[in-house]
Amino acid sequence: MIFETEHFHIDGLVLIKPKIFGDDRGYFYESYSKKDFKAHGIDCDFIQDNQALSSKGVLRGLHFQKPPYGQSKLVRVTQGKVFDVAVDVRPGSPTYGSHVGVELSDQNHHMLFIPAGFAHGYLVLSASALFQYKCDSYYHPLSESGIRYDDPSIAIDWPPVDIDYQISLKDANLPYL
Repeated sequence: MIFETEHFHIDGLVLIKPKIFGDDRGYFYESYSKKDFKAHGIDCDFIQDNQALSSKGVLRGLHFQKPPYGQSKLVRVTQGKVFDVAVDVRPGSPTYGSHVGVELSDQNHHMLFIPAGFAHGYLVLSASALFQYKCDSYYHPLSESGIRYDDPSIAIDWPPVDIDYQISLKDANLPYL
């Protein structure tokens, strides 16, 4: 296997910790292998890659697409460091409204698999961060939705940064869960 996995109290979320091969010249790792992911129960047909560059203190999210246009995502950071959050918004789920937060960085090389039915967001902790993710369905503007990052019923403990969070007007006006 090219990675180890960590599972959480919320079914479906998987932290992927790739095996890094390094020496004095640098490092190499396989960031995605369909057969190995499938062997770990992640069987998505990823059809689109996205990338975002953000500066320190930028908080994006919490975003999701409503069924039937939900998106599963495989997220990672190739430059910098973020605090990444996934919130269960699957109707009828025993963990509805629960969340997981993990640090993703260019140092730990971890990736988070987020199945459809989760709201997603992240806060940039470093001077800047290059955030990349694979999706298993296309963006559908009419099914776009989200939840406020500071929803008290979710109670995400966003880490402090030495500047005010930078939040888009759209994200600041999202509804509570």
